[in-house]
Amino acid sequence: MSTSFQQENLAKALYSVLADKLSSLQAQNGELTIVVHADDICTVSETLRDNPVLGFDTLIDLCGIDYSTYGDTLSAKNSLRGKRFAAIYHLLSVNLNHRLRVRVLAENNDIPVIDSVTEIWPAANWFEREAFDLYGIVFSGHPDLRRILTDYGFIGNPFRKDFPLTGYVEMRYDAEQKRVIYQPVSIEPREITPHVIREEHYGDSES
Repeated sequence: MSTSFQQENLAKALYSVLADKLSSLQAQNGELTIVVHADDICTVSETLRDNPVLGFDTLIDLCGIDYSTYGDTLSAKNSLRGKRFAAIYHLLSVNLNHRLRVRVLAENNDIPVIDSVTEIWPAANWFEREAFDLYGIVFSGHPDLRRILTDYGFIGNPFRKDFPLTGYVEMRYDAEQKRVIYQPVSIEPREITPHVIREEHYGDSES
């Protein structure tokens, strides 16, 4: 069975099974991406896992994303314009040998909240904690939602587009206190633009 034929069959099955819960479906670079509303993620996830035609038994990855600098690239016809944060789910059906990407945008840009899918795919546990840590996405119903990569007492979410490259604090060892301390970052923010000089006809093939 060709990849394109298998993808076409999967797309038809998704339209048929998910019906009105499917906001959009896109085929690009040999992969399918569907968009579902945040309120429907748990219901859709259960269907994707349990429906025998779909059979997505494995969550390969889950990551956060900040769309704040993407402009209007998200389709306006699906009422997704203006949404800043999303969770992206990468699913695999081991038995049926097909993959799917699911995009869920949080409704609130100030406090992004998406329901946890840990009860559906337990592997989501650490992935959701990572997205919470780096993007500040709150996964409602997660059994132990706390930071996983940043240090204790870390302020902010370092993968957000508005987080400064230098951060807000720095740490150093204080000889008098004999311990590591935090202090305001001492590096002044600056924009570094590399200056590149090319020789004339650089890269041209020799005749």
